[in-house]
Amino acid sequence: MASALEQFVNNVRTLSKQGNFRELYDIISKSVEVLTKNGQHLDNVLETLDLQQHSLGILAVLCAKFSLPNPNGGNNPDAHKLLFNQVQEFIIGCNGEQVRFAPDTYADLCHLFTQSLVESKMPLRGIQLLCRAIRKIQLFDSQLTSIHADLCQLCLLSKCFKPALEFLDIDVTGISQEGGQFDSKYFLLYYYYGGMIYTALKNYDRALYFFEVCVTTPAMAVSYIMLEAYKKYILISLILHGKVLNLPRYTSQVINRYIKPLSQQYQELATAYLVNSCEEVQSIITKYQQVFVRDHNLGLVKQVLAYLYKKNIQRLTKTFLTLSLSDVASRVQLSGPVEAEKYILNMIEDGEIFATINQKDGMVVFHDDPEKYNSPQMLANFEKEMAACTELDKRVLEMEEEVVLTPQYVRKACGQNDQDDQAAGPAPTNVTNAQGQIKQNTYSM
Repeated sequence: MASALEQFVNNVRTLSKQGNFRELYDIISKSVEVLTKNGQHLDNVLETLDLQQHSLGILAVLCAKFSLPNPNGGNNPDAHKLLFNQVQEFIIGCNGEQVRFAPDTYADLCHLFTQSLVESKMPLRGIQLLCRAIRKIQLFDSQLTSIHADLCQLCLLSKCFKPALEFLDIDVTGISQEGGQFDSKYFLLYYYYGGMIYTALKNYDRALYFFEVCVTTPAMAVSYIMLEAYKKYILISLILHGKVLNLPRYTSQVINRYIKPLSQQYQELATAYLVNSCEEVQSIITKYQQVFVRDHNLGLVKQVLAYLYKKNIQRLTKTFLTLSLSDVASRVQLSGPVEAEKYILNMIEDGEIFATINQKDGMVVFHDDPEKYNSPQMLANFEKEMAACTELDKRVLEMEEEVVLTPQYVRKACGQNDQDDQAAGPAPTNVTNAQGQIKQNTYSM
């Protein structure tokens, strides 16, 4: 074993025993080159270190192994399997208090692990492990880490969405700084992947919110992630509201200036949608089909057309009490009575309209909404919504109090200069100032 590597092991043992983890973190951050050069000895190093006592040292070694051309040398077919087992054992059994001294290195290990699974086309294997990795490093349940994006990516690739929902359904109230190394890319990817998961589950309200957060993140340039999120934002807006909602006023000017020209085909689709003409929408889809296929949005675009048919059927319920299936098909521009019946039955089942179909004469009778808003279930829904609003109000007040107590805010409120802001130390890690950091880091892909 090389002397430099022996010194690394001795430092890990000594400083871990002393509990001097901050100094140990600095040492392992500077030991990447030493570990990489001695790749053939890294497994021996792992055998000499204890998982609970020397978690920081093992973390550095595992990250170094991922940077090797072949993690376990030669033509070993089980190389990746061995490394996977080592990472699994580490995440499950490592000392959480120690790894919190190196949150950026811990996150890097998860990123490398995720990349390896994606390249090996085995995304399903890492989902539960990343769930445990997030829980171990989080300071509270609503804290966002860069590992969240990795989990969402694996869930999307494996089409296994439920594990990600445990985290997506919790509104973010804080962002892990990860030693100041939190890359804005992972913030954007979390909301982009999250929006895609909610879209796949047809939870369009939540999907629209996630895409909006992705697009409106403070930025100095339009990133590729933002552009793709905006394209989906347009499509989901059409499905939910029948038009493209304007972005909030706090959206960066550079976004409003450049993102619309970069999504011209989707803007034309939205314009055609406003006319309520299915033929015009279909014409736009045919015209730009290759673009929609390239963007992997063709399926969602077809859903937009399907929802326009439904929207036009709903408009008929406000004008007519009865119509034949042939009339419905003609007015909505469907192919015939069979397709019209299919749409109406699906809408009745989903509670989008209230109607009955007479199979003998092919007539549709439209009814009023039977809901009287006086059932125990409706009361329970109201109570649930009120509780959610109360909790949201409580969180807003807590975050406002946290902001107004920061030295930077006090100085600005008193009209003083910001010369001593850095000396006053960093502000608390809430969503507001974390997004301010993201504004500095957001890049153009």
